[in-house]
Amino acid sequence: MASIRELHQQLVRKERSAVEIATEALERVQALEPKLHSFISVTADRAIAQAQQVDAKIAAGEAIGPLAGIPIGIKDNLCTQGIRTTCGSRILENFVPPYESTVTQRLFDAGAVMVGKTNMDEFAMGSSTETSAYQVTANPWDLERVPGGSSGGSAAAVAAGQCVVALGSDTGGSIRQPASLCGVVGMKPTYGLVSRYGLVAYASSLDQIGPFARTVEDAAILLKAIAGHDPQDSTSLKVEIPDYAAALKPDFKPRGKLRIGVIQETFGEGLDSTVEAAVTTAVETLQELGAEIQVINCPQFRYGLPTYYIIAPSEASANLARYDGVKYGFRADNPENLLDMYAKTRAEGFGAEVKRRIMIGTYALSAGYYDAYYLKAQKVRTLIKQDFERAFQKVDVLVCPTSPTTAFKAGEKTDDPLSMYLSDLMTIPVNLAGLPALSLPCGFDDQGLPIGLQMIGNVLREDLLLSVAHAYEQATEWHKKAPMI
Repeated sequence: MASIRELHQQLVRKERSAVEIATEALERVQALEPKLHSFISVTADRAIAQAQQVDAKIAAGEAIGPLAGIPIGIKDNLCTQGIRTTCGSRILENFVPPYESTVTQRLFDAGAVMVGKTNMDEFAMGSSTETSAYQVTANPWDLERVPGGSSGGSAAAVAAGQCVVALGSDTGGSIRQPASLCGVVGMKPTYGLVSRYGLVAYASSLDQIGPFARTVEDAAILLKAIAGHDPQDSTSLKVEIPDYAAALKPDFKPRGKLRIGVIQETFGEGLDSTVEAAVTTAVETLQELGAEIQVINCPQFRYGLPTYYIIAPSEASANLARYDGVKYGFRADNPENLLDMYAKTRAEGFGAEVKRRIMIGTYALSAGYYDAYYLKAQKVRTLIKQDFERAFQKVDVLVCPTSPTTAFKAGEKTDDPLSMYLSDLMTIPVNLAGLPALSLPCGFDDQGLPIGLQMIGNVLREDLLLSVAHAYEQATEWHKKAPMI
């Protein structure tokens, strides 16, 4: 499918209509869904109606923005008024939000066309989209492999051309890791840059909404549309939002002024040799483009995984306490009393991984263990943040692998939660520090599976991050490859 810029020009020149573009996307969704299972809900009628509104504006001679008429997928943990929002869970199987999330409202105001709500790990808890209560999404590059998670549906949909761009949420790597496994661009913005109002919470101090796209420019356009202060989100930052796409350049100028740090702790045991080779080659390309390369030590980086799996489940145990069968969502049949209704509803409504994380979090917050686990994890979180702060005194951007491996086969890690958790080894520290980061393709392994390069920026330096990524993208051909599906 064409880029945002190309489709926008076609619409403005009246070479194609928004309805034609939406119909083409919906036809591709229909053709590929039996194989991919990217979407929980397909909103065909809504998409055509939104496209008709764009065509009416064009016919009336009104100016349209870059996202007008662009087919987009929305992760199913973002509330969409009047449209089912399940979070990939049985407990919200029939939940239809009475309000719109801030990010989707901004997109609809910009004229974007929603083709559907994408599949995800239940309540965003997972790294493979296999914990969804409804279906397992396939990786477009190899249908026997996972697309990553928890935003696997969005990543797969963009990679397969079912939509031009998509939204995901990233709590510990849930945008970047599936972007890596599916060979697309995925970005987690600075914490607070994008409103979380209407995002169904997993871990509130870590969650952040971000874009999926085939190119860095498309990701930049989508980020500009969703970023900005929102009075309905108390953690939303009051900052000026630059035109990220307008600042993109094909190279680094002046040469030698850009300092890029390679995080030493991300290389070594557990990293697939083909991933290491591809990332090393990518670093050499960045050096050839004029960047000064340094090796950077972040010694606390290795503690990100255990720290995350104390903090995130603790916040989840509190956030998910609201699903009790009283006000909305699933309610178990024939309970004996109120307590029995709570217990049966949660036992039947939640999947195994969600239950596991609720139990871990409840244990970590319990009397006698709070100081030993949760409080200590928060202290280590501060140390990780300080590591990044010291690193950014020396360099402008950090790079490392996004995922330690390429896409693994479906079912390979479902019975080994610890092995599954290691999939987010490289991405979690960024969330703990609230920094912006993105993943973009940097090669393929010997089985033709995509490899992702992670770039990490300092707080609110999305502009620099996107510029570096764009320059690398323009110097390589990886983003031009697409799965033959």
